[in-house]
Amino acid sequence: MKNIILTGDRPTGRLHLGHLVGSLSQRVEMQNSGKYDEIFIEIADAQATTDNFGNIQKVKYNVIEVALDYLSCGIDPSKSTIFLQSEVPELSDLTFYYMNLVTLARLERNPTVKQEITYRGFDKSIPVGFMTYPISQAADITAFNANIVPVGDDQLPMIEQTREIVRTFNRLYGDTLVEPKAVLPSKKACFRLIGTDGGAKMSKSIGNCIYLADSPEEVEKKVMGMYTDPNHLKVSDPGNTEGNPVFIYLDAFSKDEHFKKYFKDGEYKNLEELKSHYEKGGLGDIKVKRFLNYVLQDILEPIRLKRSQYEKDIKGVYDILFSGSDKARAIASETLFKVKKAIGLDYRNDEDLIIKQSKKYDN
Repeated sequence: MKNIILTGDRPTGRLHLGHLVGSLSQRVEMQNSGKYDEIFIEIADAQATTDNFGNIQKVKYNVIEVALDYLSCGIDPSKSTIFLQSEVPELSDLTFYYMNLVTLARLERNPTVKQEITYRGFDKSIPVGFMTYPISQAADITAFNANIVPVGDDQLPMIEQTREIVRTFNRLYGDTLVEPKAVLPSKKACFRLIGTDGGAKMSKSIGNCIYLADSPEEVEKKVMGMYTDPNHLKVSDPGNTEGNPVFIYLDAFSKDEHFKKYFKDGEYKNLEELKSHYEKGGLGDIKVKRFLNYVLQDILEPIRLKRSQYEKDIKGVYDILFSGSDKARAIASETLFKVKKAIGLDYRNDEDLIIKQSKKYDN
């Protein structure tokens, strides 16, 4: 069996550091490993309209932002197929057929759906399209026969629901769909990067993000304003690194070479030494934040430079999206044909049906 990856993002804004550690870096690593037969990366613009139906322009104009972030982080269109969900209508057809395999009660029990409904304040005014997000995602994954889906831990319930749909379909109609498995980031700190304000999650709508396209000045301002240990009032006070956003970011991004580069006197050789000093007392937040700023600037500078090159040819970026969408649609069309045939809705290719019906009405 081929190893095929399907992953993607909703285009509701520029991508941020949480995306970089949670998925983008992993996608680039997997893309360049040579271990996978095909990689599909979806910009889920159709799904994004379900909770942005009053502001479709927000979705439409952020498609290019997400595409630029992909390309600037190292997603290579010659190795990975980047496509637009709305350009592959077969995905909507698959979603419709899969809806019959899932109960409303099961959707309501999905922890990720429940969390997102609460987060968006939908209460009982939940758009049907948004409620069926897990089914739509199952269509996206199975359309490309993907057996590997890189996700953050908050998306695990969604992948499990896809697996349930696949198993139910195959039990009813025969072995047709591929059951996927989730792949989590290798670093625990990358599972879900918290916001700069100490919030549970980086969120574009809350504004607690450091974006991949932020200028050096914007990054520095956000880092220096980050929430830390509220009880670490003086430099001499012992500090808590557990749950401290600055140290969580250092866990996710810093490497030993950063310590060699920015602590040239050998003051700290690694993150453990820095943490130890902070926890004992005698190390101020400002010094730690400055180091984090240096680390993030090192990581983001090549991304900014690459993005600036792609920004000079926006039409070329759209051409990449259209070409990828054409390829994706051809594959999704094959899957839809298999699904309809398995269900028994392939009238054009069912000659026995036509013969039998003809004999029935042959007087």
